[in-house]
Amino acid sequence: MVPHLVTALHGPINELEQRILDSMPAIERWFRLEWMEHTPPFYSAVDIRNAGFKLAPVDTNLYPGGWNHLTRDMLPLAVQAAQAAIEKICPEARNLLVIPQNHTRNTFYLANVAQLQRIFQMAGLNVRIGSIDPALKSPKKIELPHGETVSLEPVVRTKRRLGLKNFDPCTILLNNDLAAGTPGILEDIHEQYLLPPLHAGASVRRKSNHFHSYEELSKRFGKLLGIDPWLINPLYSKAEEVDLADAHAVEAVTAQVDALLAKVRRKYKEYGINEKPFVIVKADNNVPGLGVMTVHDARDFAALARAARGRTASALSGQPHPALILQEGVLTNERVHDGVAEPVVYTLDRYVVGGFYRVHAGRGSDESLDAPGASYVPLAFAESAQLPQPGAKPGASAPNRFYMYGVIGRLAMVAASYELEATDPDAEIYD
Repeated sequence: MVPHLVTALHGPINELEQRILDSMPAIERWFRLEWMEHTPPFYSAVDIRNAGFKLAPVDTNLYPGGWNHLTRDMLPLAVQAAQAAIEKICPEARNLLVIPQNHTRNTFYLANVAQLQRIFQMAGLNVRIGSIDPALKSPKKIELPHGETVSLEPVVRTKRRLGLKNFDPCTILLNNDLAAGTPGILEDIHEQYLLPPLHAGASVRRKSNHFHSYEELSKRFGKLLGIDPWLINPLYSKAEEVDLADAHAVEAVTAQVDALLAKVRRKYKEYGINEKPFVIVKADNNVPGLGVMTVHDARDFAALARAARGRTASALSGQPHPALILQEGVLTNERVHDGVAEPVVYTLDRYVVGGFYRVHAGRGSDESLDAPGASYVPLAFAESAQLPQPGAKPGASAPNRFYMYGVIGRLAMVAASYELEATDPDAEIYD
């Protein structure tokens, strides 16, 4: 099913869509050349916001859950991409070990693990699920809501390898974002492929590194298309180790919010946009409980910071103060089933393999939709991610709109590859 889109079908977004459609041969060549030089992240999920005048990624997840929201019609694309990825990494692979999050009771999350297992089994691998949760001492079978089961087994670590009892994998796929830190059981593995790499883990990864890479790429991509990079790039700044209890630190961040709002205001004036700019403030590194703050007026930040300080006080006990990323807020101008919606693009290797709309009837167009109460409506990427509708009016053709989302999703994927290269602790450094 292709969801009905309620979108602003006029103004710059149509011009951007037309430019992308007209430039398709150049765009596809550009991506091919990038992948000749850089390794794509093994998989990712990119949250995209369509403001009607601007289209930009706002978050890129390198340990994506939610694979269960992809329809069966999307599986052939995912299976082909999985085969291509494994062939590049470990052509002789037979066994794949998937390591999930430790909260094994969440059946919605485990349905995502079951979908990943299905994809890689259909790609021709033996796939088993190994838990690094110290509490799991013996195999455990969990019933899922739709009649499926997932079997979790405790991992077994030898000197240089990780596996299960009577199961020795070539490749280990992490679907655990390592938010609590990198466990020793995953370190110093030299004879197996660990995907994604440990330096992509949420405890060490910085969102600002990703958006720095994305900003540089958007300038090059904008030059290719002959557009203002701002149309596909959210402006941002960062603040290191902010003590939310320190009035001077909060005041310094308030000044940064004000400066970023001023930049966005100038862009809105340039394009004749009659919307109120806002800034999203969130953790740059992993900080439990900090949440996402929407700031329309810099003077409001102090009150939001006080509330955030209360939520994070226990989590930060004895820990460094959080680093913050301040990001230009991008409205979402799309609605599905009367709820505010945003597309999420799923990639595997260098391919778009599917996606869905995250829909939230209780949230506004300037708020994060990744919250309790969200629902998910599949996108028709299986038929249209790489097949735009030639000659169709921009905005009037679902394949055209979804192709545009796929381009932005892949641009974020290239940025993730640059980010991982730049932050790789084992990379060789040449003088």
